[in-house]
Amino acid sequence: MKVCEVCGLPEELCVCEEIAREIQKVKVFTVRRRFGKLMTIIEGIDEHDIDIRELTKELKNRCACGGTAKKGQIELQGDHKRRVKQVLADLGFSTDEIEIR
Repeated sequence: MKVCEVCGLPEELCVCEEIAREIQKVKVFTVRRRFGKLMTIIEGIDEHDIDIRELTKELKNRCACGGTAKKGQIELQGDHKRRVKQVLADLGFSTDEIEIR
């Protein structure tokens, strides 16, 4: 049986990622890219504590859009600021720590 190095619990019971989600300061904003397309950028998520690829996959699925994770931030195609905040709250992130610009 493997034990988590941080919390000392078995990996099946490890709560490190859930705790990390609650303390993340996440910024959500849009930028205009080539040809006038909007991109929603989510940054401030620590890649060491949270699986950013899995989170990107879940956000793309729930927002019904394309996107990618690179340089420690998530990029989604289109303007999804409000929906992203709701999805992140559903996934355990604190709504007080999610800043929408």
